[in-house]
Amino acid sequence: MDIRFEQAGLRYGPQIALQPLTLTLSERRIAIIGLNGSGKSSFARMINGLAKPTTGRVIVGGLDTIADAKAVLGKVGFIFQSPQNQIILPVVRDDIAFGLKNRGLAKPAVEAAVEAVLERLGARHLADRRAHELSGGELQLAALCAVLVTGPDILILDEPTNQLDLRNRGRVETMIGDLPEKVIVISHDLALIDNFDRVLVFDQGRLVADGAPGDSIPRYREIAR
Repeated sequence: MDIRFEQAGLRYGPQIALQPLTLTLSERRIAIIGLNGSGKSSFARMINGLAKPTTGRVIVGGLDTIADAKAVLGKVGFIFQSPQNQIILPVVRDDIAFGLKNRGLAKPAVEAAVEAVLERLGARHLADRRAHELSGGELQLAALCAVLVTGPDILILDEPTNQLDLRNRGRVETMIGDLPEKVIVISHDLALIDNFDRVLVFDQGRLVADGAPGDSIPRYREIAR
């Protein structure tokens, strides 16, 4: 599923968060990197409509993020930097089911979908746990289950390895590699994205590099000096 930015830019009053840009994202594994405040999060949030372009437009799988906002949200899942903030219900199984119940699915269909995503991600051991008891890696896994159960085509992960120990970081890296969905990762973890298909580098609201990791990551290192 392609994502198209057509002279899409973003400003908040007089402040420019992202200069207008035109590009198409068709790769399976895409990373977004840059210093804090560089525009990378604004760019990512424009993909699922959390941020609306103030110039141009963003098209996701043929859908406009403004005109077709609800449909876009159904196609693009977003896991935030602090996944515990998007886990609504105290028990993991109930939280995974929450989005499907809101869509009006019958109880048997909800239960079957929850079991399927728990099996798919090897997360059955978390099903009856309470969110406040989970480690950082377990929270990432629980949040991922809750997003994937709704069937998005694209998944955006904001700093998925932030504050994880080495073991849980490795688990998250493996999990990202195994997902069949298109995955877009915002990250400062350069080792995590070293084998991605495409890396976009942002600086001061502009896209300053766009290419393979071997080309884009050195540009980011220059900016970060």
